[in-house]
Amino acid sequence: MKLEKKKTNPAQFVRQVRQEIFKVTWPEKKDTFISAGIVIILILLFSLFFLLVDQIWSFSIKKVIQIGAGL
Repeated sequence: MKLEKKKTNPAQFVRQVRQEIFKVTWPEKKDTFISAGIVIILILLFSLFFLLVDQIWSFSIKKVIQIGAGL
């Protein structure tokens, strides 16, 4: 079961790409800015969350080491 690949010349390929680009529904500028804003806010929230979790773990591990060392 061998599939034969159909050769496409470069000019025809460019025409096909242009046809497909016109079929794409591009987002509005407002939608793009809203999506970018949401991404930035989520990145900041997750960064703060992981900073807090990291600080809690760091403090906890230091206390366990201090208790284990008898300090």
